[in-house]
Amino acid sequence: MTLDQVRALADAIRSEVGKAVVGQQQTVDHLLIALFAGGHVLLEGPPGTGKTLLAQSFATGLSLRFGRIQFTPDMMPGDLLGTNLFDFRTSSFSLTRGPIFNDILLADEINRTPPKTQAALLEAMGERRVTAGGETRDLPKPAPEEPGRPG
Repeated sequence: MTLDQVRALADAIRSEVGKAVVGQQQTVDHLLIALFAGGHVLLEGPPGTGKTLLAQSFATGLSLRFGRIQFTPDMMPGDLLGTNLFDFRTSSFSLTRGPIFNDILLADEINRTPPKTQAALLEAMGERRVTAGGETRDLPKPAPEEPGRPG
């Protein structure tokens, strides 16, 4: 991708997000930087300031899968990663994927969840993979598309 293509894509994304969210240009720029660099973003702010709407609009504008998870003190790593379920037809286990497998995940109140669940989230963020049921799986890489084009 050339610099002009990246610039055009970033402008198109800004325009799409701007249809739903007003006044968050700097935050959108930070989201774009994180997306292109393969990083993460920590959105902080008081309740009701549009963080969820911003993340949803960003994902929708790029045709990416969006998920949100509310961390609680009783949350287990399986609630984030998914669960291995036994399929009687095939006599084998298969992973029912959890919200961590979304392209963009809004993780709310991470500090409230137990250390094991935080560790699973940190593995996903740092290594781009998760370990569930003794098996390591790579997480999907978001592939941004030009807004308005079908995915």
